[in-house]
Amino acid sequence: MDVKVKFLGGAGTVTGSRFLLEAGGFKLLVDCGLFQGLKDYRLRNWDSFPTDPSDVDMVLLTHAHIDHSGYLPKFVKEGFKGQIVCTEPTLELVKILLLDAGKLQEEEAKFAARKGYSKHKKPLPLFTQKDAESVFPLLKPISFEEELKLNDSISLTAYNAGHILGAAILKLKIKGDNQEKKIIFSGDLGRYKDPILNPPAEIPFGDVVFLESTYGDRTNESENLDKQLAQIIRTTYQNGGVSLIPSFAVGRTQMILYYLHRLKEKGFIPDIPIYLDSPMAIDVTGLYKKFSHYHHLGPSLEDREANPFLHKNLHYYRDQEASMSLNHLEGNAIIISASGMATGGRILHHLYHRLPNENDSVIFVGYQPEGTRGRKILDGDKICRIYGIDVAVKANIHFIDGLSAHADQTELIQWCEHFISKPKITFLVHGEKQASEKLAGILKDKFEWNTICPQYLESFELFSGI
Repeated sequence: MDVKVKFLGGAGTVTGSRFLLEAGGFKLLVDCGLFQGLKDYRLRNWDSFPTDPSDVDMVLLTHAHIDHSGYLPKFVKEGFKGQIVCTEPTLELVKILLLDAGKLQEEEAKFAARKGYSKHKKPLPLFTQKDAESVFPLLKPISFEEELKLNDSISLTAYNAGHILGAAILKLKIKGDNQEKKIIFSGDLGRYKDPILNPPAEIPFGDVVFLESTYGDRTNESENLDKQLAQIIRTTYQNGGVSLIPSFAVGRTQMILYYLHRLKEKGFIPDIPIYLDSPMAIDVTGLYKKFSHYHHLGPSLEDREANPFLHKNLHYYRDQEASMSLNHLEGNAIIISASGMATGGRILHHLYHRLPNENDSVIFVGYQPEGTRGRKILDGDKICRIYGIDVAVKANIHFIDGLSAHADQTELIQWCEHFISKPKITFLVHGEKQASEKLAGILKDKFEWNTICPQYLESFELFSGI
């Protein structure tokens, strides 16, 4: 049996994760994500898929984030009919995220048509809510550490990756006529000292490893994160401003709520109202109760006073009217809204109103890929284009990198140290060029690993005649 892989995304960029594996005629797509960030990347979402979706037998998802799952509605619409295998929390999260993404696509197309800032005469959504719903019947749940046979030659086992609720490291065992090989997809690895999620599982063996490298070129300080956040919020409060936190609805929002609750209880921040303005984040937060065995926050959720998702300072805003009312606040407030990269969603109207205010603060708490609005703001752009209008950036801009959901360089190396034997090949994926190449060099020097930074649409033969 021959085994090969083609990189349809997640190569040279942190988004658009899609890896097409072919083993003995069986085609398996690991992740099916949207490209985000730079325009050249985003345009790939509109291209025909590089291989006929109807020829793909199965999709495996490492986790639910849109850059790993967001292409599924278009993929199914273009002809894919197989199973989409993922963990139980990922299945529930995918439903929430894809419906929200479809809704945003429809709203943005209508808004562009109304305002006339699209070059297209009739702007269309990439996919609709109805397209998103067509994915749901194909979703198949699995549990951590339970082996699932995909066919007579291939089996799958998922292990905890940290990162977000239900995120998985995937191990594929491929049994040929002569040998058995193991292929490991790290997915996105989480932090080793996450206050909510368990650390990534240790994997001892892998013949081929696909390793994420988002922070392959840097370390993120994980000490005193709460104090950094508290200092920014206190200063903004004393200046009479509002703290605005663009946050990913899955994972970062829940961590921010955890820290804010603890900071308030310990007296590090004033008794400030917290507004969670994201229907999707509200729905996601509810899943933490349902899947309490996937994290270590369970006991706190049973006690109202200790529950970071349910206390008197926290206000959940679902409807659009309530969301718009937050524009009138001039101080004494913390607003959390999605998306975390400021690429769409309700955060845009908050940025539209907050960026021109010198007393307000915008606090980024997650990785901002090249080309995203969030990255441009962090890089110091004085003008931010929102809804086709140039908005002056006068607010105080902050970035707390230790709150990212991704393992940093030190933690990625720590995860690799658990391999008992060297992989035949390690592909550095899901990272910008500099980050991937830096980590590749370290793994070569430290462990003598054979590391490769693949390019978009590049193919490799992994095994021959196994």
